[in-house]
Amino acid sequence: MQTIIHLFRNNLREYGMIIALVLITGLFWILTDGVTFTPLNLTNLILQNGFILVLAVGMVLVIITGNIDLSVGSVVAFIGAIAGVLMINHDVPVWLAVVLSILAGAVIGVWQGFWIAYIGIPSFIVTLAGMLIFRGLTLYLLNGQSLAPFPESFQNISGGFLPDLFGGSDIHILTLVFSAVISLVLIYLEFNRRKTQLQYKFEVVPVWITLAKLAILVFVINWFAYQLALNEGMPMVLVIVLFLIVIYTFIMKNTVMGRHIYATGGNKKAADLSGIKTKRVVFGVFVNNGILAALAGLMFAARLNSATPAAGEMLELDAIAAVFIGGASMAGGVGTVIGAIVGGLVMGVMNNGMSLIGIGIDWQQFIKGMVLLIAVGFDVYNKNKG
Repeated sequence: MQTIIHLFRNNLREYGMIIALVLITGLFWILTDGVTFTPLNLTNLILQNGFILVLAVGMVLVIITGNIDLSVGSVVAFIGAIAGVLMINHDVPVWLAVVLSILAGAVIGVWQGFWIAYIGIPSFIVTLAGMLIFRGLTLYLLNGQSLAPFPESFQNISGGFLPDLFGGSDIHILTLVFSAVISLVLIYLEFNRRKTQLQYKFEVVPVWITLAKLAILVFVINWFAYQLALNEGMPMVLVIVLFLIVIYTFIMKNTVMGRHIYATGGNKKAADLSGIKTKRVVFGVFVNNGILAALAGLMFAARLNSATPAAGEMLELDAIAAVFIGGASMAGGVGTVIGAIVGGLVMGVMNNGMSLIGIGIDWQQFIKGMVLLIAVGFDVYNKNKG
């Protein structure tokens, strides 16, 4: 029992947000008489929140460096407008329009990163200006009107599903195979990490705790995959999000770049003195965030099947809230990609559940604001206590 308490205290951020997600999903499962966990609703949950999760992945890196980006909602709208003008007005091939839109996102990141990293203007001011600039450019490009429809192949980015190579009729077999492979990889990585810790004489938890954690994780993954398989299988949105989780988790945990990002946010002066080019790190993080905001913009436009001047409104707040709910610190230097994803899922489940039980948008905004306030207050309390 003492071991479990010690483990929980040492990983309070990580386990706290997961427990919160479980409690919230359980609450809405009860309040909606199980509708929350139906295959169709789970699929809709992914389709509705995929672009927010993409934004959260980019935002968590920005916040770890001690900065913030208020412009991503406007960037989402601007990139959607660019894609709409290219594909609908000028018949540019989908693949080329996507590439050009992603490049536009990179240019936006370069623009904002330059002012923040090399000129020294606070990120709050630069990205607040960006919020206004890119919203204005969106209105100019669209002339205040919506553009629709997009080509069907483009719509598949947000509405498509992986084809079942095994030809399942009542159940999507490829989704089950995919989840089984993910489960085996996670088991291998966990035991490989445990083996490495033992090799270097690090303290490790008892093996039964590791087995219990893996058993719960594998059950949740495969149950979730089974529910998706009963509908249409794995959405392309989920494939994109999983790919980003793997890539960015690896970067943040296993590369020099990831360590430099944490060091820059943890103590910028110390990082400078240790030889880390912190300006380059901050610049790179904003370029990366521009690219991911562009990807989210394409996903959002494909989901709506139109480019609209009002697209992306308040999305920056959803992304920021997801990161802070997921355990990131206002001061920088703390946060994980997985945490941001869990925070995004908390927000998504809350939005979905409150809509299902008929809570109005006014109370939804109030409740989400309170959840964000409590999450940041919890972080400040722990820091002061420490």
